[in-house]
Amino acid sequence: MTISSVDTAHRRLLILDDDDAVGQTIALIAESMGFTVRSFTSPIAFLSAVDEWHPTHIAIDLVMPEMDGVETMRLLAECGCQANIIITSGVGGKVLDSARRAAAAQGLRIVDVLSKPFSPATLRLLLSRQSIPIVAHASHTGHKSNPFEVTEQGLRNALAQRQFQLAYQPKISCASRALAGFEALVRWAPDPSTIIMPDRFIPMMESLGLIDALTEQVFEQALRWFVMNIPSPDITLSLNISAKSLIDVHVADRLFGLCDASGVNPARVILELTESSAMEDPVNSLALLTRLRMKGCHLSIDDFGTGFSSMVQLVRLPFSEIKVDKSFVAVCSTSSEARAVTKSTVELGKSLGLRVVAEGVEDLETLEYITSIGCDFAQGYFISKPLSAEAASDWTMLTQQSVT
Repeated sequence: MTISSVDTAHRRLLILDDDDAVGQTIALIAESMGFTVRSFTSPIAFLSAVDEWHPTHIAIDLVMPEMDGVETMRLLAECGCQANIIITSGVGGKVLDSARRAAAAQGLRIVDVLSKPFSPATLRLLLSRQSIPIVAHASHTGHKSNPFEVTEQGLRNALAQRQFQLAYQPKISCASRALAGFEALVRWAPDPSTIIMPDRFIPMMESLGLIDALTEQVFEQALRWFVMNIPSPDITLSLNISAKSLIDVHVADRLFGLCDASGVNPARVILELTESSAMEDPVNSLALLTRLRMKGCHLSIDDFGTGFSSMVQLVRLPFSEIKVDKSFVAVCSTSSEARAVTKSTVELGKSLGLRVVAEGVEDLETLEYITSIGCDFAQGYFISKPLSAEAASDWTMLTQQSVT
């Protein structure tokens, strides 16, 4: 994603590298792009500057004598750093990939890894990108910039006032590049200037016993949009379901009641759950998921390969689709290990008669790679970012079921 012109005048790059010459090189390249730059060789001074200067971008070296980059990034995560981070190092690609995944899992915005030695062109490319924001605020229009506080009362009010909105991310066929489906993604919009992403409110809603009410609102809204805007019987709608909902024996009846009321064939609906979800109550979840499949709904195991139970779940539960986790797919173009994991997952899915979706497709090279290894579907920012209901409808008409 390219940074907008609104942000260009305010870009501040903070560099941490124990080699002052490398820091100066990065600084010169960034300054030629209009960045204001500060560079440090000391992690302590660097962390102090993060608090005082609030950089928009950070370039951080992994191997440091006083404090390594992994520990420094842990401290950045603890203080809620929202800068776009480029990880630099001369260590092997596998270590760089691991550091990237660890930092992203802690909630940091990781743009990419930059192996040393690097070319100026590569660094410029990374500095022209930004990661996907966790919380979006229209700060340049004067709206509040502090993170919105998530509270129990706020969530209860949000349900009562139906403040939850959906974004729809397209999924395409790898072979034909035609539109194959949409995934409905929930966001909380407590006021016109604030969008809160699900990782900030879903855990609290689960702990408060509010997740079923949210799920019902999401399903109602998504199915209504789907039947009104996507008439083609070949296009599917993916909906995420919480582990907490799998213990409710009536969830299947409610879901199919909603499908019936909206006129959506259950065969066009895909329910996505993470591989750890069904482990919370294996007996009830097995019965419930079996009922869902018997009624025609499809089941997808999301984030496949990120937990220890992947193979057990594939054998035990009636899945019809697996999604290769984006942490592997997103780095396929730079990591041979990630390509190997992605390829083996695709081959496993095909051998079990499952449809395979690669999420996190960020460039043409990755799309071409997953197509070459037989992946069925692709999803990611290269195809489209999540869209509003209106934009998703327009996108469908404009593409005419074709992505170039």
